[in-house]
Amino acid sequence: MTIIIERRYSEAIHPIHALLLAGTIPLFLGAALSDFAYASTYEIQWSNFASWLIVGGLIFTGVALVFAIVDLCRAHRRARGIGLYVVLLLVTLVLGFFNALTHARDAWAVMPTGLTLSVIVTVLACVATWFGFGTPRIGGAK
Repeated sequence: MTIIIERRYSEAIHPIHALLLAGTIPLFLGAALSDFAYASTYEIQWSNFASWLIVGGLIFTGVALVFAIVDLCRAHRRARGIGLYVVLLLVTLVLGFFNALTHARDAWAVMPTGLTLSVIVTVLACVATWFGFGTPRIGGAK
């Protein structure tokens, strides 16, 4: 006799977690594009835009990291690859923080380090988002 347990809930990523995770990409990408615009035009306002976009990306990444750590700690949500996802989010947050510190300097002192860090953080955010949405969850209907 085989007992089949059917679960009526989804083990996919939580909708708020998904929203915050997906929101990191346009914020960090906007910062990288603003840095590129500043490097091309030397209009200081582009550097200010990049600073605000980085702060928004850091907030989204930080809250998404909290969601990921909670998923990591809950045994029924843990799956292969979630540890790498948490590490990617943590590295994105740390490099994003250093990017924010770089952008806190005078606008002329931001380049080229600010642009380089913005591009690296954008790529990390994309990879972390890919892992976040691609990490299989254990449980649910099979």
